[in-house]
Amino acid sequence: MKGRSTVQGTGRKNALGRLLDSIREGTFSEIIDDWKWIFSYSSRYKGAIAFYTLIGVLTTTLGLVTSVASKYLIDIITGYQVEKLGLMALIVVTSSAFSLLFSSLVKRFSAKLSIRISNDIQADIYDKIMDARWSDIIRYRNGDILNRFNSDVGTVSGNAISWLPSVVIAVYKFIATFLVIWHYDRIMALLSFLSAPVMLLMSRFLISRQREYSRRVREVSSEMMTFESESLYNMDTIKSFGIMDLFGEKLRGIQERYKDLSLEYNLFSIRVGIFSSIVKMVVQYIAFAYCLYRLWTHQITYGTMTLFLEQRASLSAAFSSVAGILPGFLNSSVSAHRIRELVQLPREVHKEDMSQIRDMLEDGCLSVCMENVTFSYTEGVPVIKNSFFHASPGEIVALVGPSGEGKTTLIRLILGLVRPQEGRVFLRDSEKREMDMDADSRRLFTYVPQGNTIMSGTIAENMRIVNPEAGDEEIIRALKISCAWDFVKKIPGTIDSRLGERGRGLSEGQAQRIAIARALLRDAPVLLLDEATSALDAATEGRVLKNIREFCPDRTCIVTTHHAGVLDQCTRICRVQQLQVTELTREEGARIIMDT
Repeated sequence: MKGRSTVQGTGRKNALGRLLDSIREGTFSEIIDDWKWIFSYSSRYKGAIAFYTLIGVLTTTLGLVTSVASKYLIDIITGYQVEKLGLMALIVVTSSAFSLLFSSLVKRFSAKLSIRISNDIQADIYDKIMDARWSDIIRYRNGDILNRFNSDVGTVSGNAISWLPSVVIAVYKFIATFLVIWHYDRIMALLSFLSAPVMLLMSRFLISRQREYSRRVREVSSEMMTFESESLYNMDTIKSFGIMDLFGEKLRGIQERYKDLSLEYNLFSIRVGIFSSIVKMVVQYIAFAYCLYRLWTHQITYGTMTLFLEQRASLSAAFSSVAGILPGFLNSSVSAHRIRELVQLPREVHKEDMSQIRDMLEDGCLSVCMENVTFSYTEGVPVIKNSFFHASPGEIVALVGPSGEGKTTLIRLILGLVRPQEGRVFLRDSEKREMDMDADSRRLFTYVPQGNTIMSGTIAENMRIVNPEAGDEEIIRALKISCAWDFVKKIPGTIDSRLGERGRGLSEGQAQRIAIARALLRDAPVLLLDEATSALDAATEGRVLKNIREFCPDRTCIVTTHHAGVLDQCTRICRVQQLQVTELTREEGARIIMDT
């Protein structure tokens, strides 16, 4: 974005001040830790980085050789050392050609390595986000996670490979250029270096503005991405309420704040740029006047004057490159810190030995048990307290009760997404072996959550998400059990017909039936249906549950529902209300549903 490029343009002038501040504030160690994390990725490409650095140094050296050879060419043309014309011309052409070749190689290598490390970091972060503890990852907005996952990873990957070579190349170029000028004229070398102290002093003035601007830009950028993702995800709702204009106004409001913020800093940057340009211009005119004086008094040749002026500009650019390394260093540290916040979230609990999972899969008849469980999302505010629950193989157990009283929380406890502060949630097989719930125990479950969970792709591709090896006949069998084959067989292409994002092209009821079929295709011992039949009519809902009982007789099935008709197919009914899980008769369950 334009505002972001403005930050980079001014960043080199305040980065030193930011670095010194971090040392005084005791946060420098955090910056080092962030870069250690970055180098943990870039270290995988040590050979490529060394080659990148070598090519950069050679390119810089050839540039200096070309400049010196050009000086002699000008001297030859103006009447000095004519006999060396061919040699100097050959040196200029050869060094220029190799410089172009090496420069192209650097760009190519930089692009390839940046893409590879970006993919490495993104893949690693994706895995760790998916394995982060549910209660911790949900504290972050989706837009903020996406912003970190894309923008911050891009910043890190862009510097992870190039930063160290850039330091070496920029320092080498600065020193080599300074020494070349120093060799011909020491006063000119010092004049060329004149603007450096001014630039360093300016960094202290710019630091607070840069820091505040960066913070505000990140906040607005995350807000923008969150708004965009939420509005696109809920497009049907927005359209159905006819509130497209309202959301359009909200978007423009965020854009207006971003515009004001960008223009505010842009004006500040222009003022700083004018001051910097004046400083550089004064130094340039002083150097030019000095060269004219030396030329007028015949102390130097035209070629030497050209070399001075060219290398003075090169030295200034080299210093800017050296100074420009610090903003990249610090910006990458900030981005790495934001990424590490996600990467270092507590992991889910896993089993050290997977043999128990395999044994329970082979057993296939599992009971879901909960003993004396107390759980709260916020300390001191329990959602479930001192409660018991069980569901056995062959049962369909209904969970009923008012919305917000804990039915979905109970499902999360059963899945091991959250863990109780007191008590146990566990599985028991037919041989009375028990296993507590965690991330790995979910392999024994198949789950249909609330809402539309269909993804873009064919119906078969959606089904095979949970069982990649499933054949067409297995898919069709699962569709028949869920009563989805009734409409799928009428669609051109049947299971190979393509669906849009979130199942566009299907009704909510059709999407739910495919989701149930997908869960059945996994063939796990425990089936959880969280309001999974809410969009079905009573007759279809009854057929689906009847089919599950008939074709999956050993499965343990738990259903949360607000439909009284579901209870006719259920073995037992439990109420989740007022912090307790209590068993009800079918009549009591129906009355609870009617009352809510």
